[in-house]
Amino acid sequence: MQTIRVETPTAKYDVTAGSGLIGSLAPRLERILGPLPRRVFVLTSAPIWALWGERFLASFAEAPIVLFLEPGEKFKTLTSVEKLARQVAAAGGDRGSLLIAFGGGIVGDVGGFLAAIFMRGISYVQVPTTFLAQVDSSVGGKTGVNLPEGKNLVGSFHHPLAVFADIEALGTLPERELRAGLMESVKAGIIRDRSLVRFMEGHAEQVLARDPKALERVIAASIRMKAGVVHLDEREGGLRMILNFGHTVGHALEQVTHYKVLLHGEAVGWGMVAALYLAGQRGTISQAQFERLENLIYLYGPLPELNLRAARIVAATGGDKKNLNGVRRFVLPVGIGDAGVVEDVTPEELLAAVEYMLARAGEERS
Repeated sequence: MQTIRVETPTAKYDVTAGSGLIGSLAPRLERILGPLPRRVFVLTSAPIWALWGERFLASFAEAPIVLFLEPGEKFKTLTSVEKLARQVAAAGGDRGSLLIAFGGGIVGDVGGFLAAIFMRGISYVQVPTTFLAQVDSSVGGKTGVNLPEGKNLVGSFHHPLAVFADIEALGTLPERELRAGLMESVKAGIIRDRSLVRFMEGHAEQVLARDPKALERVIAASIRMKAGVVHLDEREGGLRMILNFGHTVGHALEQVTHYKVLLHGEAVGWGMVAALYLAGQRGTISQAQFERLENLIYLYGPLPELNLRAARIVAATGGDKKNLNGVRRFVLPVGIGDAGVVEDVTPEELLAAVEYMLARAGEERS
C-alpha cells in the first residue's frame, strides 16, 4: 500500500494505491469526512458493477444510490451529464451530497464534471478500476466531456477528496485494456522519470503478468510524477502541458476514427511514436534515445494497425485544446526523463511525423 500526497494551491488530498481498497471504502471515507453524508451517489458502469458491486457495498452500512453510465466514449457527452444530474436531483441530492466515481477514465471524467457543476460543486471521490484511470485521469482534477468537434472540449478543474486505486481491480481487466493503460506510464517515464523508463524496460514480463509488486511500483511512480507536475502547475498554464505528450496526434486519431477503433492508450501510444520521430528530427533526442523509447512503446504493445490518411490526421490536430490563438502546441521529449512544449512545429514537420507513424502502424512486429 502506497500513499501519494497531491498538493495544489486549491486542493490537498491523498492517492492510495494498493490491494483491498474497494471492500474497505466506507471506513476510509469516514476517516476523511467523518459520518457519511445523507446522500451518497455512486456513478459506475453496468459491467464494472456486475464484477465489483457486491464487494463495493460490503463496507457500507447504508447502500449508496447507484447511477449508471453506458460504457464507451460516445456516452462521454453533455447529454449524459444532464441525464445524470436530473437523476441526482430527483433522488434528493444537495450541496452536501457525495459522489463516488467508480470505474474507468470515462466514468471518472464524467463523474468529476457532474460533481463540479451540480449545485455549483459537490464533493466527490475517485475509485478508478482501469490501469489508465489509476495512473492518469483520476489524479489532478481535470474533468470533462467530448464534443463532436474534439475530445474534452467542455470541462472544469475539480479535485476529488481522495483517490483509491485498488490493484485487485486490474485482475479482471482485459489484456488489451492493461496494455493500453500502460502507455500512460511509458509516457510518464519519458517526460519526467528516467528510473521508471529503466524499470519498465527491465520488468516488462512481471508487469504484463500483473505481478502486484511490479504493478504497484509502476502505478505509484506514475501517480507520483503526475502529482509533482500538478503541484507546480495546477491549471495547465505551462509545465502541466507536458502531461499531454503523445496526445496531440493521439486525440486526432481518436477523432478521425470516431472513437471506435482505438483505446485511448493505444492512440496515445501511436501519438508518442509521432512525437518521438519529430523530436529525433529536431535533435532534442539522439537517434539512440529515439530507438530506445520507440522500442519501449512496442514492448507494451501491440498497437493496432492504422489505415488512415496522414493529411486527415494533421487537420484534426487543429482542434487540440492545447492550441492557443491558432498556434499548434506540441510536447517533445528532451532526452529521457524531461520534456518541453514547442510552438513552432510546421505543418510539414507534423505531416512527416504522422506519415512515419502510419508507416510503422502498417508494419508487422513480433
